[in-house]
Amino acid sequence: MSTEQATYKQRRRKASEFESRTAYLEHELSIMDLKRWRINLPFRDFGIEIEDWVPALAATIGKVVMVAAMVAAFASQFGLSQEFVAENTRFELLIAGIIFVVFFSAILNPLTNLAGTHGPMIPLIPLIAAAGGHPLALGIMVGLFGLILSATKGGSRLVNLTGEGVRGGLLIYLGAVGLIGQLNKFESWAISSAQDAVPFVVILTSIIIYAYLAKIQKRWVAIPLCSLIAGIVSFAMGVPFEFVTEPGLPNMNPFYWWGETTGWQLGWPQLEHYIAVVPFAILAVAMWSPDFLGHRVFQELNYPKSAKGTLMNVDDTMAVCSIRQIVGAGLGGGNLSSSWGTYMIPAAIAKRPIPGGALLTGLLCVMTAVLGFPMDLAMWEPVLRVALLVGVFLPLLEAGMQMVKSSSNAQSAGICMFACALVNPVFGWALTMVLDNLGLIGNKERADSLSRTDKLVIPMAALIICVGSLALVGQLPGIPALL
Repeated sequence: MSTEQATYKQRRRKASEFESRTAYLEHELSIMDLKRWRINLPFRDFGIEIEDWVPALAATIGKVVMVAAMVAAFASQFGLSQEFVAENTRFELLIAGIIFVVFFSAILNPLTNLAGTHGPMIPLIPLIAAAGGHPLALGIMVGLFGLILSATKGGSRLVNLTGEGVRGGLLIYLGAVGLIGQLNKFESWAISSAQDAVPFVVILTSIIIYAYLAKIQKRWVAIPLCSLIAGIVSFAMGVPFEFVTEPGLPNMNPFYWWGETTGWQLGWPQLEHYIAVVPFAILAVAMWSPDFLGHRVFQELNYPKSAKGTLMNVDDTMAVCSIRQIVGAGLGGGNLSSSWGTYMIPAAIAKRPIPGGALLTGLLCVMTAVLGFPMDLAMWEPVLRVALLVGVFLPLLEAGMQMVKSSSNAQSAGICMFACALVNPVFGWALTMVLDNLGLIGNKERADSLSRTDKLVIPMAALIICVGSLALVGQLPGIPALL
């Protein structure tokens, strides 16, 4: 049997046969040929390694934090209690862990990144509620628009039309702004808690540990190790911590969640609710492309060139996120879906494919939801901030800088960051993609090689949709909402 015809199981070699762990992990990525929309099984089609625990741990921490933040934003607008937030967050962990993380991203299509939480939509939730939006109507409309984008393969087309300079600028901006934001939140918490010295000591310790791990090429260990040390240092400095969430299961009846006197206390949505959320749903899906782009780029930067059979499929990931959105909202969850960054980024750094860590993530999500008390640890300020800093935002910054290798790319990256700062990353990405593809900035040879459709029609359509959606909901600076 030729090498090309051999199965993954037949091509596997022991880790001891390689000179380094990195060589073994890159070999694993190179021999996998994961199948789309077919049954993929552990140890037959993919392996599970100790490195898979790192993205699983980071993803679970990120999931608890982001879902709780999103549900809390909805709850504050509809006058719901903190008990509702905790219960719905638990329910979302079960929906994600059992149905979508394991079934879709580990077994049915391991080329789809896990369906996570759409963080940039959280600040817009007050506007959605003020416009008369309903969480279920919003979830269904986001899912429908996402399915349309996936079916037309618009997501992958936009990713391919985004030049390296634009990609680099987007990643640098997201990394830098996120990093500064997390530091500011950590410092604000410290001041309000009379723990002023804790952020400086914890972050300085994390910087030293991260630098050493980078030197020995073990950055994939940064999340558990830095989070653990952050917790120990903070506790030793007198930061209080206790487990308060008790074990249990949330109510899983959709009629409870969408009742008029139970759950959301909103009842089922009417036609006017669907109309009210249309511009927000369009904006949510428009935001997907730069988000998905960043995650795919991380794989390309960290995987060997031969690992074609393990790269994330953007269109399939959009389809799964859309299905997860409709099903999750229908069951009663308050999450808005997007590609799961706190999973993909650590997984790419650890040189691991999607499915192995997806199985472990599903396990951790279910355990966290049932046991309850791990949610307390994941949301403890020192652990939370350090995990996001070393696991998401610092790697984003590094990856973006790696992509800016020429003066033309630096030009596109600079303009992209400028435009992102003017409005937001969606506007910056869409505008700079148009300028880059027209050859006004960046690599002129690349621009000349594009067809008229790729150079002008598709980028302009993306820009018009993005700017129009932002204008409708009042997200353009100094311009009142058109609705």
